Amino acid sequence: MPWEKQYNETAMLDAAMLEFWSHGYDATSISDLVKATGLSRGSLYSAYDDKRTLFCAALEHYDKNFRENFLGQLGRRYEPRQAIIELFKAAAGQCGEGEYPAGCLLVNTALELSPHDPEICAFVAKCFREVEGFFFEKIKLSRKLDQHTGSGDARQKAKALLTLLLGLRVLTRSGADPETLNAVVSQAEAVLD
Repeated sequence: MPWEKQYNETAMLDAAMLEFWSHGYDATSISDLVKATGLSRGSLYSAYDDKRTLFCAALEHYDKNFRENFLGQLGRRYEPRQAIIELFKAAAGQCGEGEYPAGCLLVNTALELSPHDPEICAFVAKCFREVEGFFFEKIKLSRKLDQHTGSGDARQKAKALLTLLLGLRVLTRSGADPETLNAVVSQAEAVLD
């Protein structure tokens, strides 16, 4: 008889994601994942071949819930220019004091694993391109609506905004002070002027 899941996969992926997000891939052991998820080692290995496979599933789960869904919400809730600014404000305000660890699991993964794992590197790069695409589309739409996003090449502005956002995420992970984080938000606004 085939093995049948006896757990909520979303809750399990949430727990694994938080463990990897908090400690990184290398510092998270299978024992840590067993404790975090409440599953036995056998159940984890039945669902995922190894730690890396579980990590990839948790990373995709993070991407869907913390990047794709969040950008979609911003795009629906705010005018294009303001959606960009709100993204930066949210990133600056997320310093690990709430229910989520500081920083961004995608950025953390880029720093820890991308240099050594081509598959993960390609996934993270795709996600970053999509964030850049979000900026590009919002700038174009903002100009179409005659909102203030300055002149200059929209693609270059989108690339600059991505760079600022990634830097901001590293700063939040490393515990930078609010003044430094707010300075990055101001620079993002300056790119749009």
